[in-house]
Amino acid sequence: MASGSKVWTLYALGATTVAGLAARKALTTSWKVATGKQPPQNPAHPDTSFGEAVMWASVSGVAVGVARMLASRKAATYYRKSTGHLPANLEEVEV
Repeated sequence: MASGSKVWTLYALGATTVAGLAARKALTTSWKVATGKQPPQNPAHPDTSFGEAVMWASVSGVAVGVARMLASRKAATYYRKSTGHLPANLEEVEV
């Protein structure tokens, strides 16, 4: 069980990291197309407009969060198909 847990941890970490990076890249490209300029490097910088900072923080947070969640779900599905059960931290719970 311990080695399965380590495999799951590494697999999930890799999947969510790649998904987060891909989402960030896609979002940066979309931002450039939509606005004609680069996204804010640091939304907390005083020279970045408040509206632009809020929009970038909101959109990037949602996009990266959803991408990581989807990758984690896909990884859990693959893990279950490979081992016949979910990882310990994702065991079925009554809803």
